[in-house]
Amino acid sequence: MEYIVEKIGMSRTITVPSKPVTLLRVLDAKVCEVNDGSALVAYNSGKKMNKAIEGQQKKYSLSSEFNRFVTLEVANAEAGDLDVAPLAEAKVVKATFTTKGRGFSGAMKRWNFGGGPAEHGHRFGRRTGSIGQKEWPGRVMKGKKMPGQYGNTQNSVKNEIVSYDAENKILVVSGSVSGANGSLGRIKVAK
Repeated sequence: MEYIVEKIGMSRTITVPSKPVTLLRVLDAKVCEVNDGSALVAYNSGKKMNKAIEGQQKKYSLSSEFNRFVTLEVANAEAGDLDVAPLAEAKVVKATFTTKGRGFSGAMKRWNFGGGPAEHGHRFGRRTGSIGQKEWPGRVMKGKKMPGQYGNTQNSVKNEIVSYDAENKILVVSGSVSGANGSLGRIKVAK
């Protein structure tokens, strides 16, 4: 079973020793169609609607609060509210979020390189350094750690469920989850 969640933020447990936890809010969602275990699900992303989404809302008779559609594996057998009952018995979830984007970054920030000496007379500083070999193979090898886009990639992590508040739909998972506070992601029940 999969769900759309919003990352609230991180906290810690009050037990001794305390453990870091992440709070996730399960968003209200409507199942529009069910096909062989996967379903078309509508949810509120907080963004403006376009005409294509307005057409889908008319087709499925949805209110204006549901303005995004996604395909998920669900427990529902028919259209209606998304069934969140399986979260009460779940032990482990797989959380998939987009990491924080840091733009085009140098090798020191992106790959934690040490850099060169900072004394007088050096031009090395924060540069990458040598990237190739001699005559053979005569090219830069694939996967070489160099400057480039850092972050803004999808990342999945398995987390144990510490607790689940069914009334407020708040899920508390151990450890951290990628992404900024307020970002939307998916969770999938692993166990």
